[in-house]
Amino acid sequence: MEFGKIVMSRYATKKFDGRKLPEAKVNELIELVRFAPSALNLQPWKIKVVTDQKTKELLKPAAFNQEQITTCSHLLVFCADPDYDSLIKRLGALLKKNGVPAETQKMITDMAAGFAGPMSPEQKLAWSQAQVYLALGNALNGAKALGFDSCPMGGFNPAEFSRILKIPAPLVPTMLCPIGFAADKPMPKVRFPKEDIVV
Repeated sequence: MEFGKIVMSRYATKKFDGRKLPEAKVNELIELVRFAPSALNLQPWKIKVVTDQKTKELLKPAAFNQEQITTCSHLLVFCADPDYDSLIKRLGALLKKNGVPAETQKMITDMAAGFAGPMSPEQKLAWSQAQVYLALGNALNGAKALGFDSCPMGGFNPAEFSRILKIPAPLVPTMLCPIGFAADKPMPKVRFPKEDIVV
């Protein structure tokens, strides 16, 4: 499917039909997310994949009882990682492993350290959460490209999700992306005209 058609046919699915996605398709989607862009290539996110129905039932009240949580095939919980010291070390090791010249490694990691160093913990979390949205974009359009549906969800209690799913600090659940086969129909797309978004 052409990218334009993917964008125009993707919509926020409100109810899934409960069918399970093949794991191979889910793995393909995770690969698309893995290659999402991020500032300084720090990739400050992790994804908790929830498939167990009992766990999804426990999570539903912490997401305002929205049906997507329990009717989806897989629930992707996108978490922001604000631990920039660890992220920069991991990136340095990854660059070295991939044969990036030492001077380039140092330039990239020094730039990242200089960028993140002055930030407060709150700023680091906010910046990581902004990067999560980039990864989420790949998940939403990627799901449609692979032949299934999704829904971006910010309406949930992150602390409760962390507790139920035993997500370790400092990771912070930031967005949910249930995926599966839609059981509803898309509404017509309603968007502001180009003249209202170009300044």
